[in-house]
Amino acid sequence: MKDTPGWASPGSAPSDGQDGQEPNASGPAEPADRTTAPEPTDQPGQPAPDPSGPGTKWSKEQPPPGQWSAPSGSQGGPAQAPPPPPPGPGWGGQPPGGPGGGPGYGAPGGPGGYGPGGHPGWGSGWGGPPPAAKPGVIPLRPLGVGEILDGAVSTMRTHWRTVLGISLTVAVFTEILVVLLQGFVLEDAASSDTLNDPSASVGELTRALGDTLLGSSVIVLVSLLGTIVATALLTTVTSRAVLGKSVTTAEAWRDARPQLPKLFGLTFLLPLIGVAVVAIGTLPGALIAYAGGGDGAVALAVLGGMAAGIVAIWLMVRFSLASPALMLEKQSIWKSVGRSAKLVRGSWWRVFGIQLLATIIANVVASIIVIPFTFLAAALSGDGVNGLFTSGTADLGWTFLIVSGIGAVIGSMLTFPITAGVAVLLYIDQRIRREALDLDLARAAGVQGYGSDAPGTTPGS
Repeated sequence: MKDTPGWASPGSAPSDGQDGQEPNASGPAEPADRTTAPEPTDQPGQPAPDPSGPGTKWSKEQPPPGQWSAPSGSQGGPAQAPPPPPPGPGWGGQPPGGPGGGPGYGAPGGPGGYGPGGHPGWGSGWGGPPPAAKPGVIPLRPLGVGEILDGAVSTMRTHWRTVLGISLTVAVFTEILVVLLQGFVLEDAASSDTLNDPSASVGELTRALGDTLLGSSVIVLVSLLGTIVATALLTTVTSRAVLGKSVTTAEAWRDARPQLPKLFGLTFLLPLIGVAVVAIGTLPGALIAYAGGGDGAVALAVLGGMAAGIVAIWLMVRFSLASPALMLEKQSIWKSVGRSAKLVRGSWWRVFGIQLLATIIANVVASIIVIPFTFLAAALSGDGVNGLFTSGTADLGWTFLIVSGIGAVIGSMLTFPITAGVAVLLYIDQRIRREALDLDLARAAGVQGYGSDAPGTTPGS
């Protein structure tokens, strides 16, 4: 006989005392070891209770015999079946069948959970929220890095006639102008010979270097103008591609033309801001060095220039979304700069990383195209490939300029859509995260039933 009651495992033998049911208890009786043994009496002359009868804590009113359930291991009857094992770890695991051989919770074709009604249970195949609406090249929700890059490539692949037509047209006109400038105006053999002459004086080297820098600046300026025009036109194409709508080159030009002067001003303003910041950081050390400060002043100028360079990079990334803001919101230059600063605030490293990755990818793609054409142009020119390796430059004849220009056109045709598309999609992504732009885009695309409770509209996700 046990002194304290305890839970017996299913199938164990009953303890001392008759099985029965506790007062106010529902359901079948517990195993024998749930009951307590009859308490001995301390009153003299009273007979001890019959061990075979019900205990002193048993109710006098017992249920009919037909409602009794045989306890485990009593009367030689069959042992009670053990309960089903607990479900395995993990969501959606299929547990054993339910009572009666039917499917358990989460089983295919069976009730979705325990209890009546067949309500869905833990293993009923929950697969997360439904995907966000995707009328165009991106889903209308906060985007990941891969989705931004994929959206830029998908725009080029889906609307390839318009995208490649714009890129090819701009690249051809730009490269023709560059080749003509290099062939007629900027080709100065005397400057190249002076820079390669070790016996040249400082004045001669200075003039030759100035002429070379001037020619390079003109080429960069022409290329920059072509990039501005391509970016303006491709911004319109990408913004329509997000809505799943196509646009022709003429429509893109009509939409972008009123904003082109502002875009030119913005493109020239941002580098001027960076140069001004670097100049301000270098100015104190330069003034001290000019006054005879010595090596310490030079070191101060260098450190000041490096610190100012970091600030300039920070500002350039902060203002990097001004171009799509200007083109899509039709705002002024300064308001576009302010919009970019607001959108990038708190996400500087993310914007910087995505733009850096896009720039690396674009340069790799351009290099894959341009480098073979450069070697081919050098092989067909007067000096050959050996001249390209020995002097670092090949003979800038018309053959070299034309062949290398063809490679530059193909490279620009492929890189323009990537850089412009990433900038536009990054701008849209930041507005979705901060301003729930996905709702406006869904309405513009004609998506039905897309509201504030639509999946993927949680800011900052």
